[in-house]
Amino acid sequence: MDSGFKILHRLLQAANVRQSVVASNIANTDTPGYKARDVKFGDMLGKEMKLKSTNPKHVGNESSNNMRNKIVIEENPSWGDRNNVELNVEVAKMTENSLLHNAAVKLLSTKIKMFKSAIRVK
Repeated sequence: MDSGFKILHRLLQAANVRQSVVASNIANTDTPGYKARDVKFGDMLGKEMKLKSTNPKHVGNESSNNMRNKIVIEENPSWGDRNNVELNVEVAKMTENSLLHNAAVKLLSTKIKMFKSAIRVK
């Protein structure tokens, strides 16, 4: 069908994974030694979001073998108990992720409506 559906599907998956990672960070705000984690969206979306490049020096011209792990430990300064979770930062990430998720759902809904409309036209 349309590659847009595949990209939006991957975007929604990435937003769902990030939501659970951020929720885990918030749940472990007071856990000694816990290190905050985050999701790298570029790695989650993979090659679907890569631009076509004509030169190896172009930005984003990485092979899929160079993909790093999707979930990374954040290297923020830690508190006295070696926990580096900052609640206000995590709430901001959750808000940003929610906006991204809602935008992807809206785009997907619009795309489906367009296909339905095209099918009905004779």
